[in-house]
Amino acid sequence: MEFLNHSIDLFHKGGPVMYLLAICSLSVVAIAVERVLYYKNAFANTQAFHQALQPLLEKQRLNDAIQLCEQKPHTLSQVALAGLLASQRNGQVENALESSATLAADRLRERLDDLSTIVTLAPLLGLLGTVIGMIDSFSVFNVQSGQPMAITGGVGEALVATATGLSVATLALVSHSYFSRRVNRMISDIEQTAALIISYMPLKKAARRETHEIA
Repeated sequence: MEFLNHSIDLFHKGGPVMYLLAICSLSVVAIAVERVLYYKNAFANTQAFHQALQPLLEKQRLNDAIQLCEQKPHTLSQVALAGLLASQRNGQVENALESSATLAADRLRERLDDLSTIVTLAPLLGLLGTVIGMIDSFSVFNVQSGQPMAITGGVGEALVATATGLSVATLALVSHSYFSRRVNRMISDIEQTAALIISYMPLKKAARRETHEIA
């Protein structure tokens, strides 16, 4: 309870900028939670999906492969589904896969720019709060009132905003770095899925040419 009261006291001493920093902090937490849940749902059982899809592609059972992708509503299955449907319609498989993969990558990177913005914004807000506090501390009114300790005490309180801004920026930077690495790994999984689809498409084309030659 004492810690909570002390934290609230420091918050008020930091000035009005602390409310903006509180919003930034809550935004970082909200984005982190949303991204964790999204990534968890978007990339569930990646290895199991590849193991189930590859035998179907090897046997050219495209209808079964499409059914498998439709039953698993996650990012990899949607990318694979786009390529399989294009192949079934005799379309450009590579273009379909590339478009679907680009869209998936954009969704994976969504909100990461917001974290990057907070990394830059939070220290600036903290510095602004400190400058405002320093101006108040060195006001001539404090000196004329016969309270020289008010200056040093005011400087200490003004630095609360800077410390808070740096803390929020650190939290946002760590979150951004973690999610960026995770996105890179997931994009690699998407590329592997696209390569898996493309690697088995020539078999179908060759089989189709042989059928025409026999006819």
